[in-house]
Amino acid sequence: MGTWGRTRPLVLGHRGDRAHHPDNSAAAFTAALEAGADGVELDVRATADGRLAVHHDAAIEGLGVIAELSREALPPGILDLVAALDTCAGMGVNIEIKANPTEPDAATAPWLAEQVVELVTTRGLEAWVVVSSFSLATIDRVHELAPAIPTGWLTAHGYDHTKAVGTAADRGHVALHPYFTGVTEELVAAAHEAGLALATWTVDDPDTLRRFAAWGVDAVICDDPAAALAVLRG
Repeated sequence: MGTWGRTRPLVLGHRGDRAHHPDNSAAAFTAALEAGADGVELDVRATADGRLAVHHDAAIEGLGVIAELSREALPPGILDLVAALDTCAGMGVNIEIKANPTEPDAATAPWLAEQVVELVTTRGLEAWVVVSSFSLATIDRVHELAPAIPTGWLTAHGYDHTKAVGTAADRGHVALHPYFTGVTEELVAAAHEAGLALATWTVDDPDTLRRFAAWGVDAVICDDPAAALAVLRG
């Protein structure tokens, strides 16, 4: 997704500009672009009829699990990945593949990895995307299928992020995406020493943004990209 390690971190809108618009929506992605964000982070799940739905949760209240629903059964505001990428043209896109092992659609993860790879490679978007997941097996599969697609491992609060640096690097991934509470100056340095970029989520506090910039964090995923950019440019 462009060049890591600028004079400021890259700013990615978390599911777009979700501070002001429904997350993962066309309006949120467009607002992030208009705010000057370097990119957006979005979430992908499988539908029952083989489409790539851009949605954070595994289920939709009142309808059920997305993997058990057809594309037509989904609310009209939910984009598929093709439409989302069209909306995000000109920005970097962090595609997070969902269907994690504890979720009801976990069995769709290998298929999702294959479909995301096919879409990204067909469109020639390798320089514009990062594919991430909490599932190491999922990003391993993406890397196996298409080593040219950058991949990042998401790690949650309480995880041993330092250990994760070595794991991600050994497996050929280009980035570690830890939750912001686990980010330290030492972790940033360890990631860089291992050849990894470090992108963290979800960061909107001005003091935290400034501290991360001083430490050399490569990207921050923010709910309000315009506000984050104002802090980092200030």
